[in-house]
Amino acid sequence: GLIEEAAIDGIPVLAIDPKGDLGNLALAFPDLAPADFEPWVDAREAERQGLSVGDYAARQAEQWRAGLESWGQSGERVRRYREAAEVTVYTPGSSAGRPISVLRSFAAPPAAVLADPDLLAERLGTTVTGLLTLLGADADPLGREHILLTAVLDHAWRAGQDLGLAELIHAVQQPPMKRLGVMDLDTVFPAKDRLKLALGLNALVASPTFEAWTLGEPLDVQSLLYDPQGRARVAVVSIAHLSDAERMFFLSLLLSEVVAWTRSQTGTSSLRALVYIDELFGFLPPVSEPPTKRPLLTLLKQARAFGVGLALSTQNPVDIDYKALSNAGTWFVGRLQTERDKARLVEGLTAAAPGAASPAELADTIGRLGKRTFLLHNVHEKAPVVFRTRWALSYLAGPLSREQIRRLSQDAGSEAGEAVTASPAAAVAPSAPALAPATTAVVSPTPLPAGAPAGRPFLPPDVPQLFFPPRSGGPGAAYFPLVLAVADVHYSSKTYGVEATERVLRLTELRDGLVPVDWSEGEPVDVPLERLVTDPQPGVAFQPLPVDPSGRDVKGWADLFQRWLRGEGALTLHRYAPLKLVSGVGESEREFRLRCAQRLREERDAAKQKLRQKYGSRRATLERRRLTQAQALERETQQAQHRSLDAVVSVGGTLLGAFLGKRAPSATRIGTAVRRTTSISKERGDVERARQALAQTDAELARLDAELERELAAVAGDGVHAEALELESVSVRPTSRDVALRFVGVAWVPFVQGASGRWEPAY
Repeated sequence: GLIEEAAIDGIPVLAIDPKGDLGNLALAFPDLAPADFEPWVDAREAERQGLSVGDYAARQAEQWRAGLESWGQSGERVRRYREAAEVTVYTPGSSAGRPISVLRSFAAPPAAVLADPDLLAERLGTTVTGLLTLLGADADPLGREHILLTAVLDHAWRAGQDLGLAELIHAVQQPPMKRLGVMDLDTVFPAKDRLKLALGLNALVASPTFEAWTLGEPLDVQSLLYDPQGRARVAVVSIAHLSDAERMFFLSLLLSEVVAWTRSQTGTSSLRALVYIDELFGFLPPVSEPPTKRPLLTLLKQARAFGVGLALSTQNPVDIDYKALSNAGTWFVGRLQTERDKARLVEGLTAAAPGAASPAELADTIGRLGKRTFLLHNVHEKAPVVFRTRWALSYLAGPLSREQIRRLSQDAGSEAGEAVTASPAAAVAPSAPALAPATTAVVSPTPLPAGAPAGRPFLPPDVPQLFFPPRSGGPGAAYFPLVLAVADVHYSSKTYGVEATERVLRLTELRDGLVPVDWSEGEPVDVPLERLVTDPQPGVAFQPLPVDPSGRDVKGWADLFQRWLRGEGALTLHRYAPLKLVSGVGESEREFRLRCAQRLREERDAAKQKLRQKYGSRRATLERRRLTQAQALERETQQAQHRSLDAVVSVGGTLLGAFLGKRAPSATRIGTAVRRTTSISKERGDVERARQALAQTDAELARLDAELERELAAVAGDGVHAEALELESVSVRPTSRDVALRFVGVAWVPFVQGASGRWEPAY
């Protein structure tokens, strides 16, 4: 229910699933039709009940309909949940669901992590410990294997370099440093021992089982939480199929990425994302230090400040570090099976939340909890409360098999098992009529002459030229002549609050015709100008120039480029009118949508808090009145009981005396008894009036609570969904004085001819 409600509100969820049943979150059937349930019901359970699978599915569908109705829910709310967020099941190390590539985890972390020594040390330690755990090697942070790998990664990351496993293996054999600490490298870790470590890493890479770890989407938290349009995702990361070592390896990397992503967000008091771990056993133990413990501790201490919630679940209370959980502000305690578990939980809860309740009271309350009933302790509440969870919107089919996960992925339209790699920088291919990114470029230039490679064409001195460094040279590679323009463009707008300078690099083809250069058909290129060189790489052939350009031609290209920048080179930004927000330079549409959604969520939460404060003062007044009335009712009730007893004793004594032949009752004594009897009626009237006053106040409290709930629901609406925000595009155009040309001339771009004969960019 917690994950479903978060999704309905547009909050993305990263759900780590060690048991394999969180994939049930994708089993949401708005029509509640038996045919929707049938593929997911337990056929063996149907057989045990003497039913066909179809009949059992119909019974399950009816049970779900009745369960939802008992909580005021319907198929429409299931539809709302299904439409609010995309539920995706990821299976690292397997192609059953959507695989995740872990190679990116050895890439240099964000600048925010590199700038923080503690975060960098934590990232290094977690990454290396996880890798050594997967290898089955000694993961002691003081071991030489750990120290060497940490030093290698630290050296590369500080230099802004990414390391794949292949580069890491080479760096282990030939480290970039000569010393470890104050001692010589070969003394601490001789070359023959380093070779053993490199061979172990190589065996891991060569293993067929490890190949699955190289396929899939990059391990990127932003992409796990949001689709390209900014729609929230419920990303279920299933690790039930992994061994213990593989779980530790992957989860340590994932949690490190979550820490880095969290620290890159702005601070907020509103929930931005939720991280859920379905079973914490083994990941946060009280004594040992697995690679998952440190990032979990960091998240427990810091994530709240960045709007990231952490929900941790366990059925093993004795194996949890309760000192770490002292940072948890909310506890949900369900039914426990053993007295040992109950005692450990009570001990941990009283230590983490002193003053919440006495151990005896907690133990008694926990012992009486029923099915789907929980004890809620919140640091902002005076005392724990007991509540029941609502009926789940999604069908709880139990743990999913690999075949079911594969079917689920196919039904969701995902391409399970397909290798998804990061797109290289866009490049230009000399093919008509348009240029294309490097991943799709296909060219069919005039074939090179047989024999020796074509030589470098002559260009006059007043025609600038630069060379893109090729990834590889030799036969099959060739430089193609394109036209490159580089300019620093200043964009300024007081209206939209823009004041920025962007470097623009654009490539276009050089043609033989009336329009030899057309910048509108060009493509941006994401290669720093500083990487380009003035000399070609030996052994790379040249394609001939289609025309012989002159310095005058270059000046014309520059004029055309400036004209194109003033016309089509405008800086396009996004604007969200209700908040008067404009996207920043370099901020993608998805990032801007998420920023707007978070601002809306913050304003909504502030409005909710204001409502609670407004109604809180009125409720406090009513509660004080109720307390006074309850005390009055108790007092009147006691007085009535006392008067009733006195009257009974008085009348009874008078009648008993007369019956036993004692002196006859006098008129005075009879009058006293009658007056006491009459007083009883008055006292009973007082009690009834006090009871009615209390009931009236209770009714006012109920009406006040209902009114508050209605206003809160009106403020909440249908949640905040970034993908549904209506944005408008705004443009900031540069003037001629805002453009500073840095280079206009011929760019020799390397292409390589593949086995199919197609030319593809090779820089």
